[in-house]
Formats: sequence, structure tokens, C-alpha cells
Amino acid sequence: GAEEPGMEAEAQELPLGCGGAGGSLAAGRSPEGEERREPPQASVSNGGDEDSGRELVELKVIWNKNKYDVKFCLDSTGAELKQKIHSLTGLPPAMQKVMFKGLLPEEKTLREIKVTNGAKIMVVGSTINDVLAVNTPKEAAQQEVKAEENKKEPLCRQKQHRKVLDKGKPDDVMPSVKGVQERLPTVPLSGMYNKSGGKVRLTFKLEQDQLWIGTKERTEKLPMGSIKNVVSEPIEGHEDYHMMAFQLGPTEASYYWVYWVPTQYVDAIKDTVLGKWQYF
Repeated sequence: GAEEPGMEAEAQELPLGCGGAGGSLAAGRSPEGEERREPPQASVSNGGDEDSGRELVELKVIWNKNKYDVKFCLDSTGAELKQKIHSLTGLPPAMQKVMFKGLLPEEKTLREIKVTNGAKIMVVGSTINDVLAVNTPKEAAQQEVKAEENKKEPLCRQKQHRKVLDKGKPDDVMPSVKGVQERLPTVPLSGMYNKSGGKVRLTFKLEQDQLWIGTKERTEKLPMGSIKNVVSEPIEGHEDYHMMAFQLGPTEASYYWVYWVPTQYVDAIKDTVLGKWQYF
């Protein structure tokens, strides 16, 4: 029942290696059965790491013009190196791009990707505080732009339109019915001004899929498909009439403006022109 010599020594755990795995018990004994003691290895640490007995490699970590001299376990993975970089820089691992001969693989060890002493590890990324510092002014600028747009004066107050509207209603303006939507009449819409202050009439030729814009000088026959958009706005002080523009090209310079459109026909004009443009 007496314990044999050496049993107590066998029960002690051996120091863990770099990968965290313990050595075999047989490796801890000499052929004669006596405990073999390895000479003590120097413990090298960086930032409080438990690196005793590990094979270390010296690295130069470079991030945001800052350089860090780091001693790190050669058998640690790229993911573990990211954690170390996090402790040094405050940069979360998910926001790090770590470069060593390309993007550093997280699942491989430094030994596997042949990292050697003095290797430079480049880190790209911004901390959460840096991101917030950049985005906050940008968001504020966007809000200012929106506020300016909201303050933008109505179309009817702009100089180019005032010179027409200040002439007042045409003598032969068509009656308006506020708060009512009507279909387009079978006769042309007349009694309106164009941007030159000349009289203009609109004729919708549905069977030909055309809008005819007629003035005293000529009549332009526009295919519905050539009209990209229709914009309108009530005339201030005369909300039962609208000013309206037909977009004939890519810019505002291509808008054909018509003034004193009876409000009851505004929606019908848009539906007719844009509806035809969508289907043909």
C-alpha cells in the first residue's frame, strides 16, 4: 500500500506550451524514472501577457502614424493578434484591417504565415469615436441643406416668374373650380400665358399621343413620351390657379412654363401626360 517513489512528481502538471496544450507525462521523467527538471526559461511579457515558455516574435505594429513594438507568441492566430491590437489602440477587432503580405488571415498562426522578427504589421481602421466625429458634421451639413431647401422661396416669387404673373390674369382666362378635380375638357385649355408673356393654349391629342402647345406664332406638336416630367405650384394669392412646367429635356432650362392653369385640371394634365409616357 505504500506509494512508489516518483508518484507525487507524476501527479504534477507540466507547464503549458504556447498553444495551451500540456506535454505528456512521459516527457517529464528521465529513463531512470526520476523527475527531469527543465532549466527555467526567461519570461518575456508585453503589457502583462503570460508569455513564459512561449516562442515569441518581435513585431512593429503601425496604425494611424503610431508605432508599437510588440512581442507576441509565434503560435498565436491572427484573431488573437487583433485582440492585442485592440488593447493597444482601442480599435475594435471588427473594425481592423491587419496587413502582412496581404490581409492577415484570422484563423492561421503567425508561424504559418511566416512572420519573422522585426516584421511590420500595418493596421487600417477608425475607432468608433473617430467615425462619430466625422459623421456628425456631415449629418449637420445635410440638415442645413434640407433646412435651406425648406426655406426656398415659392416659384411664383422668383424673378423669372414674377415678370409674367405681375401682368395679372389674362382677360380670357378659363374659370377655375377650387377643391374639385375634373377630366380634361374636349376643347383646348386656353387663356394662359407662357414664360414670354404671350398667350398659349394646350390641346391634348390622345388618339395621336401628342400634346399640342399653341401660340399666336406657331403650334408645337410634342409626343407624350418626350415629356419627362410635369411640375406645378399654386399661384400665391390665387391658389385656384397654378403655374405649370413640362420638362422637355434633362435640365430646368428645358422646362416649358405655362401660367394660370385652372386648378381643377392640374391632376388630369399630369395623369394624361405622365400616364401616357409610362405606357408608350
